[in-house]
This record gives sequence, structure tokens and C-alpha cells, in this order.
Amino acid sequence: MDTVRSVVQPLTHSLPIQVHDFGGTIIGDACYKALVLDVDLSNTECLKLAVSKGLGIGIIAASSIVKVPQIIKLVRSKSASGVSFLSYLLETSSYLISLAYNIRNGFPFSTFGETALILGQNVIITVLVLNYAGRASAAAVFVAVLAASVVTLFSEKILPMDTLRYLQGGAGVLGVASKVPQILAIWQQGGTGQLSAFTVFNYLAGSLSRIYTTLQEVDDKLILYGFIAGFALNAVLAAQMVYYWNVPSAKAKGKQRAQLEATPLVPGAPVLAPAQPSAFPSTGAATGATPTKGRGPTTRRRG
Repeated sequence: MDTVRSVVQPLTHSLPIQVHDFGGTIIGDACYKALVLDVDLSNTECLKLAVSKGLGIGIIAASSIVKVPQIIKLVRSKSASGVSFLSYLLETSSYLISLAYNIRNGFPFSTFGETALILGQNVIITVLVLNYAGRASAAAVFVAVLAASVVTLFSEKILPMDTLRYLQGGAGVLGVASKVPQILAIWQQGGTGQLSAFTVFNYLAGSLSRIYTTLQEVDDKLILYGFIAGFALNAVLAAQMVYYWNVPSAKAKGKQRAQLEATPLVPGAPVLAPAQPSAFPSTGAATGATPTKGRGPTTRRRG
């Protein structure tokens, strides 16, 4: 360890002052000195804090794009198949309450920053789902109610902190409940439709990481229990994604069915249109033979 320290310390001490200031802001001056300047990796408390901060920053960075693939899939397909509106409505409500609760409590941004970024992406997805379902007016109502909720939740004069604490308890339930409609939609449709695998698996990893960061930095059981329950249901969604991985969507199934119906039984044979019934009854035999003409009168004179 002394050999490693003798090699690393000259490098860490030569870092620009801006890097030192940033590091002290993230993990505190004492832990920055112990881990970076003194290279003391035996300081377990500071080491756990640094890991927690690193995970938190990583989650926030990933959350900035976590639902972009979902948005792209919706826009390209012009369909909300496999995506539950109720699921996104409940999750958006839960995230909005949690964001207000964390900000008004003054918790470190690294422990909840992804909430704000995912919330914005959820709003876009919810509006798209409503639009593609032919309910543009409902999308406008949703945005208006969301704006009014923001004003209410972030105002101390309108909503006291004690009331917001109760709402946070409900937000944990909403966050867990938001996964249930999505799980049921996948099960009922027998496939994941337009649901993005990138989003599902990132949610799973993020919720697991949040359990650790909450244990390290936030002494709040309401938030911790919400992340634990969310991880359990995210695991179910991830398992469904793996199980239905190669199952085509309902739209793809329809195209495949149409292609099968149009494909001739004999390769290379033309596709025949179904026979149309004749407007006149046939007088021929069942084999389709045409009746012979009767003989007309003759002008030949007989002996």
C-alpha cells in the first residue's frame, strides 16, 4: 500500500485547485483529504460515502437518457401498444411528490436528482400515449393538472411540510402501484409491445443502487421502503422482458398473419382470388362439363 501511495500522491497533489474544490464539495473536505490526498483506502466510512456519491452521480447521468429510447419507439411506431397510461400516470404523480419532498427537506441532490429528469421524460411519454390513443384533449388536461400540482407541492404557504410528509408515504405506494398496470398489460397482451428494454433494465439497476445510496446518505425510512418495493417490481418487469424477448408485438403478429393468408400453398403458384358465385344457376354436371348443343331443324329433303 505504501508503494501505491508513493506513486499516486504526487499525482493527486498536482491536481488543479478546481478539482480539489469540486471533490471537497462532493464528498466533503475531510473525506477528500483522506481518500485523494492521503490515499488512505482503509477509511471505510469515507470509502462507502465516495461509492454512494459515485453511484448517485452515475444514476443521475443515466437518468437523463433512460427513457429516451422509449420516447423514440413511441414516435417511430405511432403506437402506444404495450405501454400502460395508468402506469405512467401513477409514476409521474409519485415522482412529483418525491421531488418536492426531497427538495423541501434539503436532501443531497445526488440522492434524488434523477427524479427530476425522469419526471420530465414521463410527462412527454404520457402525452404521447394519450395522443396516439386519440385523446389529445385528455393530454391537455393532464398537463394543466400537473402544472397546478407543481405550484401546490412546492409552496410552503399552500401545503405544510407535515402534510407533504403524509403525501410522501402515499407516493411510495403510488410508485409501487405504478408498476402493476404495466406488468398486467404485458401479461394480458402476451408481449412487451413498444416497451423499451433499455428503460426497464436501467430502472432495475437504478432502484438497486438507490437502496444503497439511501442507506448511506438519507436517514428516511419512507424513501428507503419505496426503493425496496420498487426494486422488487422492477425485477418482475425485467423478468417479463426476458421471457417475452422474442415474442412479436400485436402489430407484427397482424402483419405475419396477413402474409401467411396471402402466401400460396404451392411455391411459385399465383395467389388466386376466391371464386365468385355466378349470377345464373349452372345447368351442367357437377364436374363442370358444358351441356351439348341440341340439333336444329334440317332443310335436307328425305328420299
